[in-house]
Amino acid sequence: MKFPTIFSLKQIADIISSTYVGIDDFPVLGMNEIHVVEPGDIVFVDHPKYYDKALKSKATIILINKNVDCPEGKALLISDDPFRDFNKLTTFFQPFVPNNRSISATAKIGKNTVIQPNAFIGNNVTIGDNCLIHSNVSIYDNCVIGDNVTIHAGSVLGADAFYYKKRPDGFDKLISGGRVVLKNNVDIGALCTIDRGVTGDTTIGFGSKLDNQVHVGHDTVIGEKCLIASQTGIAGCVIIEDEVTLWGQVGTNSGITIGKNAVIMGQTGVTKSVAGGKSYFGTPIEESREKLKQLAYIKKIPEIIKKLDKK
Repeated sequence: MKFPTIFSLKQIADIISSTYVGIDDFPVLGMNEIHVVEPGDIVFVDHPKYYDKALKSKATIILINKNVDCPEGKALLISDDPFRDFNKLTTFFQPFVPNNRSISATAKIGKNTVIQPNAFIGNNVTIGDNCLIHSNVSIYDNCVIGDNVTIHAGSVLGADAFYYKKRPDGFDKLISGGRVVLKNNVDIGALCTIDRGVTGDTTIGFGSKLDNQVHVGHDTVIGEKCLIASQTGIAGCVIIEDEVTLWGQVGTNSGITIGKNAVIMGQTGVTKSVAGGKSYFGTPIEESREKLKQLAYIKKIPEIIKKLDKK
């Protein structure tokens, strides 16, 4: 998430009532999660296991719960609860704005685009030309839809990320301030759910097609001309490269990469990153030919036992 204008370190510290290490006018350009940070961004860290990773990341402002040595060229925001204060910043820069219209007055709708009855189009949504949005589709605030996109009935774009911190009295949600971005020529089936990024974008690339009842988690990036069959569940922060096929009921772990032209057979659990250009099957995932060989060998076990019993 980039801020509408450059803020100073002191201004940000005042918003969250924190102390800081660095010059007052140190420039702050935005805020992001660690996997997408850029120079000028704030990243938060609240566990010693990840201090080093955050301090060495591309982020130049680290929101942290310990007074540590500040790396050269960076700044620190010292907080007793970085998770809470990251939420404060999201709420400050991307507040929820209620809407009392089916199609927000701030939405931009392209030429020849058809929006069927009972669809909801939120604030600052952009929809391109020649799109078809079927009934009961909900497109939350700030989503960006390209040209020639079809979204079938009941799908939801822009719901919050499934991201929580465990507290003694329950779970705190990490507030989502990101977007969903669909490129040109994307088709979304019925009853799909595509969560927005926490601070960045959940993106579906040019020409990709989603079947019915597909879930795409926050900050996931799906490449161009991918095919994703029904009841597939894609976790957050997954990278799916171009021309990948995921067949029905595939599930993935978060933070993995599926390489270009990979084919994932139905009901596979993608537990790790896999290279492109190959076919995969099973849980845990393996190349499909190897997995099918293993299944064939398993079928021979009763016959082998009988032979051993006769000896």
